Amino acid sequence: MQVLLFTHSVMRWLVLGSLGWSFYKAYVAYTNNKPFTKTLNKLRHWTATVAHIQLMIGIILYSQSQTVKALFAGLSGNGHITDPVFFGVIHITLMLLAVVLVTLGSAMAKRKSSDSEKSKTMYIWFGVALLVIFVAIPWPFSPLAQRPYIRPL
Repeated sequence: MQVLLFTHSVMRWLVLGSLGWSFYKAYVAYTNNKPFTKTLNKLRHWTATVAHIQLMIGIILYSQSQTVKALFAGLSGNGHITDPVFFGVIHITLMLLAVVLVTLGSAMAKRKSSDSEKSKTMYIWFGVALLVIFVAIPWPFSPLAQRPYIRPL
């Protein structure tokens, strides 16, 4: 379980990096009316792939998590946002939403006819997904739930 937690923690940075870079490159391509290159298309594809891998690891962790099991056992606290509530409801819901946004944005961008439409679609959908992910991550400074930037093994 520790290896999966570590992997999920490290993959967070790959998801954020690829999504942030994809968002930036699509925005630059759109605002500067540049072509939707093969490189940008590969970036679109691999960003969605990394997000899906992270989701699969997260679902495995969710199904095995003692914190989530505590929520379903009724040990979630006194109405405040506790770790069981955050991870059992908020984190999983927002992350699923974010991966759906990445998936839809990637699929829609791939199917657009013009380069400008592809770039615009990618930067809008990926940008919204990035915002959702930033809210859903248990940052060390978060008032909802705190975890280190990288979990130790």
